[in-house]
Amino acid sequence: MKTEIINVAGMSCQHCVNTIESSVKGLEGVSTVEVELPSGSVTVVFDPLKIGLAQIETAISERGYDIN
Repeated sequence: MKTEIINVAGMSCQHCVNTIESSVKGLEGVSTVEVELPSGSVTVVFDPLKIGLAQIETAISERGYDIN
């Protein structure tokens, strides 16, 4: 398992947290997603043999958020 911290711009409320968590948790290979609204970060624990960081970032950006 691998842990990555992704800086995400545009998150401002609990709806943003729920949107990102649900979209990333639904990806195969992702085991944990933690969104920190105050810092604008998303911590993801995933299996790099099943999914790559770029795919996770794409899932977030497709929801309308910017990856920093």
